[in-house]
Amino acid sequence: MKAIILAAGQGRRLLPWTRDLPKCLLPFADRSLMDWQLAALAANGVEEAVVVTGFAARLVEREIDRVTPDGMTVTALFNPFFGVADNIASCWVAREHLAGEVAIINGDTLFEPAVLARLRAEASDPVTVTVDVKESYDADDMKVQIVGGRVMRIGKTLAPDSTSAESIGMLLLRGLGGALFAAAVEAVMRESGGLSRWYLSAVDDLAARGVVGAVSIAGLGWTEVDYPGDLGRAELLAKEWLHQQRQPPYPLAR
Repeated sequence: MKAIILAAGQGRRLLPWTRDLPKCLLPFADRSLMDWQLAALAANGVEEAVVVTGFAARLVEREIDRVTPDGMTVTALFNPFFGVADNIASCWVAREHLAGEVAIINGDTLFEPAVLARLRAEASDPVTVTVDVKESYDADDMKVQIVGGRVMRIGKTLAPDSTSAESIGMLLLRGLGGALFAAAVEAVMRESGGLSRWYLSAVDDLAARGVVGAVSIAGLGWTEVDYPGDLGRAELLAKEWLHQQRQPPYPLAR
């Protein structure tokens, strides 16, 4: 299995924390978000990862060299369009890496290893969107409409009565999924204004063809790091995971 991490953006909504540091390098429990992501991938047996860089690319490359887990190969791939395009351009830059089983992960999604494990165990479609549920959804949530386990629509403008869940920023491609997704991304890039669209708009186009499913990871630990209010949640999650790692696998004898 391969993973592609989309980490080209600066994260301007997190200024001033991201003035000189891309949000994929923000520290949580003294480890960068990138470090947490690569560790979660390694825990799932991922041996190869591609990190699409852009803003402060050299800093990201140095962090990759510092935190790459043993047994994993991580390659940095520069997206020269990062300053003028949304993340669909990063997918286009990485289109040659979409064959086989591939997880595409937003560089601002902090998640525990069990998230990817459940996704891989339950995915059954060429393209699978990882989702979570909550009581209500705001305008910035990437909302998903699911009917009978099949994704019908995905986008931020879905009406509340059409929304079943939200995307957490993780996609799994299998079988023909990589080729289908690459073609959909190419089609969006050719449209007027295509550069400013999210890559999930390509998934929305594929949903109409009945090839997109969803897996819920409700109850598992994750958070998007996009706004200042997300920083505290991410820190608490990371500290909880560190605490769990330091616990012995059996009760200490007395």
